[in-house]
Amino acid sequence: MHQLTDDVKEVLFSEKQLAKMVAGMGTKISRDYEGKNLLMVSILKGSVVFMSDLMRSITIPCSIDFMAVSSYGSGVKTSGVVKIIKDLDINLTGYDVLIVEDILDSGLTLSYILELLQARMPKSIRLCTLFDKPDRRTVNIKADYVGTEVPDEFIVGYGLDYDEKYRNLPFVGILKPEVYGG
Repeated sequence: MHQLTDDVKEVLFSEKQLAKMVAGMGTKISRDYEGKNLLMVSILKGSVVFMSDLMRSITIPCSIDFMAVSSYGSGVKTSGVVKIIKDLDINLTGYDVLIVEDILDSGLTLSYILELLQARMPKSIRLCTLFDKPDRRTVNIKADYVGTEVPDEFIVGYGLDYDEKYRNLPFVGILKPEVYGG
């Protein structure tokens, strides 16, 4: 029987390492947003696992909402042309918005989302990403909270997918190139 783990070349971050990383981010966010009106916005689907753990590691009151976007492009590359599939339910006025994303690579999609949400007049808006892949950046965007930098490899697990698979792996690993034709 084929296991998802058979397609992983190597594990980059174990469950334990991820938990420690997320807990550290939660502590910092809790401190920075003390006394503020925190609204965490998860960008679906990739950030759902990270968001779930991150919000449980935050010790101050916060609200959450979700946004689903699709960026058009071929397979493993994004064009930055973004379509909103599910918009926010909450009016952003008066909120200190924290966009929660699984990975920041080209930055095209997130740059569009930041611009879109900024126009909705939140009190503040910042970006939190579990993984930063600066080698792939094509626009000038920087996250305010970063779990860690990752190499320019195709990584899966802990919410990150290839063709909607591998999100349920409890660790983050590098996908074997033969799986995605790399």
